Amino acid sequence: MALDALLGDPRRGHPVAAFGRAATALEGRDYADTRLRGALHATACVLAAAAPAVLMHRRTAGRPLLEAGAAAVTVWAVTGGRSLSFYAERASVSLSRHDLDAARQILPSLCGRDPAGLDATEIARAVIESVAENTSDAVVAPLLWGAVAGPPGLAAYRAVNTLDAMVGHHTPRYLRFGWASARLDDAANWIPARVTAALAVACAPLVPGGDPRAALRTVRRDGGHHPSPNAGRCEAAFAGALGVRLGGRNSYGGVAESRPELGDGRAPEPGDIRRAVMLARAVTVSATALAVLVALLRGRLTGARRSSAPR
Repeated sequence: MALDALLGDPRRGHPVAAFGRAATALEGRDYADTRLRGALHATACVLAAAAPAVLMHRRTAGRPLLEAGAAAVTVWAVTGGRSLSFYAERASVSLSRHDLDAARQILPSLCGRDPAGLDATEIARAVIESVAENTSDAVVAPLLWGAVAGPPGLAAYRAVNTLDAMVGHHTPRYLRFGWASARLDDAANWIPARVTAALAVACAPLVPGGDPRAALRTVRRDGGHHPSPNAGRCEAAFAGALGVRLGGRNSYGGVAESRPELGDGRAPEPGDIRRAVMLARAVTVSATALAVLVALLRGRLTGARRSSAPR
């Protein structure tokens, strides 16, 4: 996580980008408008991503420095906290300068929403919603999967999440083919999304004007109303903590969707993006500490089982 905070994503040869290109190439060969073919596609992609990590994990086992280095590099490769903050802050600056065109150009780097025609309020809402959801997807979830399953868990999770972003859409092409990828992503993020919401509630006092009670109330009242079983919890926590109202009408690829409102605060403003980034950073630090504790506990339990095993 320190590498990600200092260096951000690799500019060239990013393994996630390479995985995406490989998955696209495979899709060109194995696509069929069926759930079975989509499930086979997801299985092949996840196994292909996890296999090198499993091999690396076995080769470094029992060699603490190499094991730690492998884990650190893998975490750096699959997390995206700095990139998320970077693009969100760029959007905030553009909106503060009343440069809507620049803000609209930045938005595709954060989410798949159609940026054309969005006003400053809608762009601010889209950015905050993306920061909330991706704090879970790009930070908390990989950290937790890495804590419980090491580099193989990190690689497998990032493959699942990337596949969902590529094919897990409710479009005619992917409604059946992307079904398995979308369900895998829902399952992989079920616990991390709720941990993200809990950490956002706990970290709310660290943000100017942050309200942990409103965050908890909004999660409990509105979190389950979102179409996604996971994103709604994160977005509701951020909405309550920041005192803003999220949700509404969104357009993806020309298809409009109506999302329920989350929170009962005011409409988001450009300055709220910076507060959302501050909350995301606090959640990132907290999630990193939690992941370290989980990994240490897992190591102790593994060591205890090995020492108690009959020789």
